[in-house]
Amino acid sequence: MLVSLQEIIGLAEKGNFCIPAFNVYNIETVMGVIDAAEEAKAPVIIQVYPRLINEQVGYYLAPVILAAAKKASVPVCFHLDHGPSEMEVIKTLRLGASGIMIDGSAHDYEENVKLTKHIVDICSAIGVGVEGELGHVGSVNDDAMEEYTDPDEAAEFVKATGVTCLAVLIGNAHGHYKKTPKLDIERVKAIREKTGGIPLVLHGGSGIPDEQVKAAIAAGVRKMNIGTDVCCAFAEGTSGSLNDPNRHPAIDMYMKPAIETVKKLALNKIELVGAKGKA
Repeated sequence: MLVSLQEIIGLAEKGNFCIPAFNVYNIETVMGVIDAAEEAKAPVIIQVYPRLINEQVGYYLAPVILAAAKKASVPVCFHLDHGPSEMEVIKTLRLGASGIMIDGSAHDYEENVKLTKHIVDICSAIGVGVEGELGHVGSVNDDAMEEYTDPDEAAEFVKATGVTCLAVLIGNAHGHYKKTPKLDIERVKAIREKTGGIPLVLHGGSGIPDEQVKAAIAAGVRKMNIGTDVCCAFAEGTSGSLNDPNRHPAIDMYMKPAIETVKKLALNKIELVGAKGKA
């Protein structure tokens, strides 16, 4: 069933677990995630990058996500990941999104607040929750990380914007980590305390050690993004088919192993974040 961001995050908050948020790129990655969610009886977020929304891929991918969500017996939220501006937000809402992330973290604090509040006002008019970001979560390829999210500033940001959940920088980054990350769990606790318990979002979930993920969830993380691992799982499935001398020439048959490798990854992440059986 298709649900809003605030509904699915509310489930996680009430149950003290985390919603896995999978970035998808094509019908096979959608199928792998949904198959895993159904098998594990878990609520999931299926999200897309703004690049896909700005290309025609999003136009074709959105109906696939909506069809999968509406058919599913478990809660599914269709979410925009890292929306940089109002343009991508409006496009994604028109495509049927039930959750929006507006990422103003590259701007200064005042501009981030202004942009995020504006998007919250737009989305609240149609019952769609908004994820904001404070503390710019960069790439593992960056020379250095930005300053970690400040708990006092986070409290001001949440109050000023009215976001449903907040993405924070606590030692995480996007991509494959070159060395094992070290999450600042005490900072997670402090942000939760200062903000009055805002649900937190952990970006860069691919490659963070399991014990750190669990500690972050116990401290208040309620949504974890998985993107790079989805790409790698899909690539693993297709390369296996490519090297099989008996592979079927029909493209749909060729793609079946990729659906299974994505499903296997999704099942693993669903269990890791404690979402199994929580639908």
